[in-house]
Amino acid sequence: MPSRTLTARRILSWVLGLPPAYYVLAILIAVAPAVSATLINPNYWFVILKQSAPLGIAVLAQSLVMRVRSIDLSVSGVFAFSIYLASSGLLNSYPPFVTVLMPIVIGLAVGLINGALVAYVRASAVIATLSVSAILIGIIQFMSSGRAPGSTPSWLRVLTSGNIYGLSYSVIVWIGISVLVALAFRFLILGRYFRAVGDNPRAAEITGIPLARTIFVSHTLAGTLTGIAALVQVSALAVGTIKPGFDTFMNALAATILGGVTFGVDRGGVAGPFVAVVAFSFLFAMLTVFGIQEPGKLIVQGGIIALAAIIYGARVGRV
Repeated sequence: MPSRTLTARRILSWVLGLPPAYYVLAILIAVAPAVSATLINPNYWFVILKQSAPLGIAVLAQSLVMRVRSIDLSVSGVFAFSIYLASSGLLNSYPPFVTVLMPIVIGLAVGLINGALVAYVRASAVIATLSVSAILIGIIQFMSSGRAPGSTPSWLRVLTSGNIYGLSYSVIVWIGISVLVALAFRFLILGRYFRAVGDNPRAAEITGIPLARTIFVSHTLAGTLTGIAALVQVSALAVGTIKPGFDTFMNALAATILGGVTFGVDRGGVAGPFVAVVAFSFLFAMLTVFGIQEPGKLIVQGGIIALAAIIYGARVGRV
């Protein structure tokens, strides 16, 4: 009997220790049948996953920098710049691989700049990355003269529209990258560096861990992943836009926190942010059924972030 009690307590402790994303998704799935039968249709879940892929990869990028107590607010700039170049016709005379590589190269360049500013110049991550995003958006506004560009290449849309047994290629890319990131954190020394810096940057530096280099690498990798996310986003669009997409980095930040990754804290691993992205997409789909527009969605999103912060604060207070 005591062993059963001990096992039950361990299970309860494990459940209570899960990131809030798991609770949110469980609640949404529980109430979905009462809202709409469409929400529990397996085919609809494939659609939700497809719509979630760009954000899911961007959340992976955000989680990398947040693990080392940094942040990246340049996501919107990378997305907007990539979408404009892909849909403006400026790359039409080049081979298709140039259009494919373009968002990744932009993301890598932005990651290198962010990493240098934050790690070596020791600039504020918020100010530095937000400034880079503003510069990119400003360049787009200048080049476009405020006019929306044309359509994205039809052949590129295969990345989102193509599928294997109903699972979009973009979702397969998202899952593949998630697995690679999880394996890297599990088996590579870089994962130990990230955890050490997240736990205590000063102590990590004293023990010989290259603090600046680790932060620089985190931003560089995050920028590259953001570029891949931008590529997936471009493939999902039929018509280009010059809007910066303010909600892109807000959603990425919210899903990262909800998934259990905060500044220096990594309780959610890779699975937590993945579940958080699915939960957000499912929540927005449910709000759409109720006829709630964007302002209402932002309010709900802010409330969820606040709730997650309260939960984490309560947990820290009990430790």
